[in-house]
Amino acid sequence: MRLKGRVIRAGCTSGEALVSHEPIGFFGGVDPETGVVVEPGHELQGQSISNRVLVFPSGKGSTVGSYTLYRLHQSGQAPVGIINSQSEAIVAVGAIIAEIPMVDLIDITQINTGDVVSIEDGTVEVTRRGALSSATATRSRRS
Repeated sequence: MRLKGRVIRAGCTSGEALVSHEPIGFFGGVDPETGVVVEPGHELQGQSISNRVLVFPSGKGSTVGSYTLYRLHQSGQAPVGIINSQSEAIVAVGAIIAEIPMVDLIDITQINTGDVVSIEDGTVEVTRRGALSSATATRSRRS
């Protein structure tokens, strides 16, 4: 499935999606050294955002969240891409300074955790988790 959005930070990337239907606050909500969501009660609490395409409606919280995204990048724990329903300044600035490809104005209900997501500037390509497994199995049987 192909979705078209607005480029916040240009770039090309792909990875496994980690989806939250709740806003994310990076300052105090994500450990910048481990990439693990630590916000109590958040639906992603205990999960790592590292090396995944992070999909969530919007950011929340302190302006220090931008710097937290940068620290995640510096520690090698940042997401490889960010997709929002509606970006806001904190996450947008963080993605820009951390050089994380970011797109918004995407219907995030079309993406599930575990899907393989590719971002190329404003285009998001989603491959369902099961579809990828079926394609791999089909190729294996033909070999």
